[in-house]
Amino acid sequence: MYSSTFIFATKQFDDEFHRLDRIIADAARSMPGYLGEESWENASNGLTSNVYYWDNLASLQALIHHPVHLQAKTAQANWLDGYRVIISEVLRTYGDDVLTQLPELTRKD
Repeated sequence: MYSSTFIFATKQFDDEFHRLDRIIADAARSMPGYLGEESWENASNGLTSNVYYWDNLASLQALIHHPVHLQAKTAQANWLDGYRVIISEVLRTYGDDVLTQLPELTRKD
């Protein structure tokens, strides 16, 4: 399993940002290999983190090369005040099964 984490500082969002964001999210959710997503906001530093989970690296790369994702990437300076992307291989997930918002991520070892 892989995760792609998009961490960003918000400058200003407009209708075009929201339109592209919806298209990209819908594209990700419709791709084979998509497992789920989470979003986090850190009030102390103003950063937002969107995490997408993928069954395989090829599925993640398909989103990275999606035409609307590439369009948004070229215009990111209009909406963001800095960003970072982290691509990670997930070796293991575990917990007490109380947090069930992403049940498909639970792996039994």
